[in-house]
Amino acid sequence: MTYLLRRLAVFPLVLIGVSIVVFVAIRMVPGDAITAMLGTEAGLLTPQQRAALAAYFGIDQPWFVQYGRWLLGLLHGDLGISTTYGRPVLDVILERFPLTLELALLSMLIALVVGVPAGVFAATRNEKLSDLGVRVAAMIGQSTPNFVLALLIIYTLSAGFGVLPAMGEFAPLWQDPLRNLGQLILPAITLGFAFAASVTRISRSAMLDVLSDDYVRTARSKGASARSVIWRHALPNALIPVVTLSGIEFGYLLGGAVIVEQIYALPGLGRLVLDAILQRDYALVQGCVLFIAFNFMIVNLLVDLAYAALDPRIRLGEN
Repeated sequence: MTYLLRRLAVFPLVLIGVSIVVFVAIRMVPGDAITAMLGTEAGLLTPQQRAALAAYFGIDQPWFVQYGRWLLGLLHGDLGISTTYGRPVLDVILERFPLTLELALLSMLIALVVGVPAGVFAATRNEKLSDLGVRVAAMIGQSTPNFVLALLIIYTLSAGFGVLPAMGEFAPLWQDPLRNLGQLILPAITLGFAFAASVTRISRSAMLDVLSDDYVRTARSKGASARSVIWRHALPNALIPVVTLSGIEFGYLLGGAVIVEQIYALPGLGRLVLDAILQRDYALVQGCVLFIAFNFMIVNLLVDLAYAALDPRIRLGEN
């Protein structure tokens, strides 16, 4: 409990640091919110109209004043108003986040279901032809960019089978499960392909280390079956590096897979951040990045707690 409280106490400090960095960075981008929002029509504004809009969106004040007002609102649960959508930033984020969360979960599920068994299979057949095949496939998966795989999938479906991936308006899982799965399965495969390759290599390496440990040899000498030795004794300890990798990758996926969401026309969190940057929607960019950072810290905390569950030798909070 002490360890958990210490980690939670650090959260506000990290979020404040992230907020300062993104606050300054987005304002260093050339252009302003009014011009990005109105486009060529911004040139038709009179100086008085531009000043009124700047005052309305709060961008007429010095940076430190803008940040202080935004931070004060944040303490009350207010992330500001999006200039692009004309709605509270938190509402816009929560509207887009379910898609990104579901896509991240599907991608991770695919990666773990494929990667862990493949890594165990390769480790138990070390230096054999089957091991070499798995390693080559994993290398191809890691070296193939997501956008290349996505374009190949779309091209194959359209040119080879005369169909296109389901795109358009996103159907939430609770409204139309079949349509929802049809929209997300191909993007999930695209993201999960490279992730599965990484999991395969990490699983294989970790299993090779664990299979040479004394307790594994002891289990074998006591007459335990090969299946029991691999899946009951060796695998739990070999999963710790896999959990580390999964936590990092899942945190990135929760931030939104911008390129994949763009290719498959998915209205996820990644596209939301990209559009907000292009539109100079300061409040939306700050809110999205802060939300992503918070999710990343939560995932990292859960990973650390999972270590202790997988390996009783690990005691969190001990010096």
